[in-house]
Amino acid sequence: MMMSDLERLTITLTPELAALVRGAIGEGDYASSSEVIRDALRDWRHKRQERAQTFKALQGVVQAGLEDDTQGRVQDFDAADIKAAGRAQSRRAG
Repeated sequence: MMMSDLERLTITLTPELAALVRGAIGEGDYASSSEVIRDALRDWRHKRQERAQTFKALQGVVQAGLEDDTQGRVQDFDAADIKAAGRAQSRRAG
């Protein structure tokens, strides 16, 4: 990356966050505060992308459930019956 590709920004951090940045530099993990912030932003971007993918997958599951309901592929259930069947199966296995 060339210097002309960079944009200078000024940020304000809480004392705790500033200490974390200084600590990362002091421990030799990073050469500058800019490196710390760039790395943190890359991690933030990755986390947001993962969250968006998870949300999209959940939307697909919800949509599939709604389609199942529309097509009549769902049935009523009784939680007590399901619990009783699970207990009976557990007794047989144990």
